[in-house]
Amino acid sequence: MLDDLGTSVGTRGAVRRVVSLVPSLTESLAETAPHLLVGATDWCTHPAPLPVRRIGGTKNPDLATIAALEPDLVLANEEENRLVDLEALRSAGLAVWVTRIRTLEEAFASLRRTLTVACALPEPGWLAAAERAWSAPPLPGVRRAVIPIWRKPWMVLGRDTFAGDLLSRIGVGNLYSGHPERYPKVALPDLLAAGADLVVLPDEPYRFTAEDGPGFFPGTPAALVSGRHLTWYGPSLVEAPDVLRAALG
Repeated sequence: MLDDLGTSVGTRGAVRRVVSLVPSLTESLAETAPHLLVGATDWCTHPAPLPVRRIGGTKNPDLATIAALEPDLVLANEEENRLVDLEALRSAGLAVWVTRIRTLEEAFASLRRTLTVACALPEPGWLAAAERAWSAPPLPGVRRAVIPIWRKPWMVLGRDTFAGDLLSRIGVGNLYSGHPERYPKVALPDLLAAGADLVVLPDEPYRFTAEDGPGFFPGTPAALVSGRHLTWYGPSLVEAPDVLRAALG
């Protein structure tokens, strides 16, 4: 079987033990077949509680701990996980399935393949519910926004991002969607001069709050949004349209 990158992934028999290196995939598997999940990163917070072995972060996983868990399959993402770590796991004889997701359509297709092909599970009901939740045609970009994702230095959503695609579907256009980089560093004075009529501030990966975020953009409306509903792909997509619309006003 081939993962999202076209890499052949061979498992040794049935998949009964899975380690997930991606919070979105952890939640997806835990909601679908929790008995399969034996390991997850420290950043895998949903659903809670999650009684599995913690194996470090997405960028610095404990490879020895993962190998000791003897997973039949390791779930990863080409953006969230480092190639050097994935290659080390493969060298240790582990099967690694890598997802690639830049749009909502890619998310649905990748989740379906990950669960039904890689893990040999029935398609979960929440996946169809998520597709229904996002079935309305995309709205025109009536608001022009900057979407910071980090501070010190300031970084924003650029081109070709999953979060940018979600926002575009609910009428929020990304002023940096044409930038050559996907997550460009942009100095605050340039952000202030970009002409945005909205600033979208998620609580991850940088945790923007009412006290740390809106004050940097005086005179521009700011919306604090759930990073899980903006950047995760999985069961959170079922409620994400309503959650995001409520936060964006």
